[in-house]
Amino acid sequence: MKIKGAIFDLDGVLLDSMFIWDILGETYLKDQGIQPRDDVREALRPMSLLQAAQYFRDEYGMLDSVQAIIDGINHLVEHFYFDLAMPKPGVHDFLDKLMDNNVKMCITTATDRVMVDVALKRNHMEQYFDEIFTCTEVGHGKDEPNIYLQALEFLGMTKREVFVFEDALYAIKTAKKAGFSVAAIYDSTAQAQQIEIKEIADAYITTFQEIEIEAFAFE
Repeated sequence: MKIKGAIFDLDGVLLDSMFIWDILGETYLKDQGIQPRDDVREALRPMSLLQAAQYFRDEYGMLDSVQAIIDGINHLVEHFYFDLAMPKPGVHDFLDKLMDNNVKMCITTATDRVMVDVALKRNHMEQYFDEIFTCTEVGHGKDEPNIYLQALEFLGMTKREVFVFEDALYAIKTAKKAGFSVAAIYDSTAQAQQIEIKEIADAYITTFQEIEIEAFAFE
């Protein structure tokens, strides 16, 4: 089967940016004068921004509105996406190869659109993607398949014709359970989950520089 579509996560897959989110919950809570619990990183890992904001209200008793919390979190990362976030090595060459093979591409991400748009444009990547789906706009995190299913509907393809590119174990599990083929991208923030990730994913990519394009069955 020839791959016709690709659904890419952003942070930890296209951009070397996952480390920012790994500590962001703790940073935000401390900035609000709240001492985070030891489990906050793991608790937040599978959440969208919307879910994280509600979590802070429910678990930490924050009185700010959900939107105010989202705005506060985004404010902490704006400078990084506007000025610093860079593609992972080899990303441009791989996306060029997909485009040369007429593969239609889109993005599914938990990051809010304004940061996505700015980072893609600054890194000259916006031309590769036909659409961007954010968890906030879809209304579901990647612990549920909705965002992948919306992307698939947009692509107008079958699951057999599409690969999902993800770095996080929980997202890989969601996409696999929904029936997608998944290419797992290594990211250091998921170091402890790499054995399980390799067991679940259909393909495992250490870096985009090492990918053999034939692995995705181009004809």
